[in-house]
Amino acid sequence: MPSIRDVARLAGVSHQTVSRVLNDHPSIRPETKQRVLDAISVLDYRPNLAARALVTSRSNLIGVMSATIGEFGPASSIATIEEAARVEGYAVTTVNLPATTPEAIGAAVRQLVREQIAGIVVIAPQVRVFHVLRGMAIDVPFVSLQTASGATGETLAADQVEGARLATAHLVALGHRDIIHLAGPQDWIEAESRMRGYLDALREADLPTIAPIRGDWTADFGHFAGQELARRGDFTAVFAANDLMAIGLMHGFRDAGLEVPRDVSVVGFDDIPVAPHVWPPLTTVHQDFPELGRRAVELLLAEIRGEDTPAFGPLEPVMLARESSAAPRRG
Repeated sequence: MPSIRDVARLAGVSHQTVSRVLNDHPSIRPETKQRVLDAISVLDYRPNLAARALVTSRSNLIGVMSATIGEFGPASSIATIEEAARVEGYAVTTVNLPATTPEAIGAAVRQLVREQIAGIVVIAPQVRVFHVLRGMAIDVPFVSLQTASGATGETLAADQVEGARLATAHLVALGHRDIIHLAGPQDWIEAESRMRGYLDALREADLPTIAPIRGDWTADFGHFAGQELARRGDFTAVFAANDLMAIGLMHGFRDAGLEVPRDVSVVGFDDIPVAPHVWPPLTTVHQDFPELGRRAVELLLAEIRGEDTPAFGPLEPVMLARESSAAPRRG
């Protein structure tokens, strides 16, 4: 494993300078700091966190608490959090929430605190998680990385409402007037934000609202919904609250004898890696999960170091029109 002296040699500085950079000493010139950070990245140097914890009573360790660790979006954000933290001399430890009960959240926080973490990034999809956290006496900084709209203060977000509005407006622009929303579960931040964007777009277009269908984010539910919806004749398009449900939905329509997009258009949300490769390629809304991870580290480290908090606005989503959406068939 590379040592601090290896980093110093590559950067052309003393090992004391490397130590000052790792501890974010204010006397280091920006160009010197960048040379050291570049050397750390090239050598994949990892500071001795245990030794540092003995001196500072707190390790250079960031905790990530995630309730959705296996899903594409959070997994992408966590990978970026680990990379951005490493460049800044921090390591990352991740705790998965098996449930979002107050007991499970408390146990996860206590586990991270026992590891003497310097701060916590919370990735959780449900409103109640943040209610519990606000009521806890957490003595380290924490930021919440969520993908809802209206990011303020310690919360980072992608503008889910705008993304859903774009998805629904895309269908309206194609000529669809009867659009169903396959929503996510109740109490999930993303589900409520995307439903709001859908309703906003219909209101802006002065179109009737069809009662949304509550799903569970899975392709299996989408497949079931597609088969059930195929029996109805009161819609020409569906906006699904995530790509997995949208992909299952297209499968269900196909099994029921409907062709996408000839008989019904489908739009998803998230732009998961497989979305361009299903048939037909899925029209969806792209959101930048890695950038959310980078912002989380920047915001948390500012809190840890007592620096001015960077101001971030919501990340703007991007509408990606592919072959699963088209103008409604006439006649």
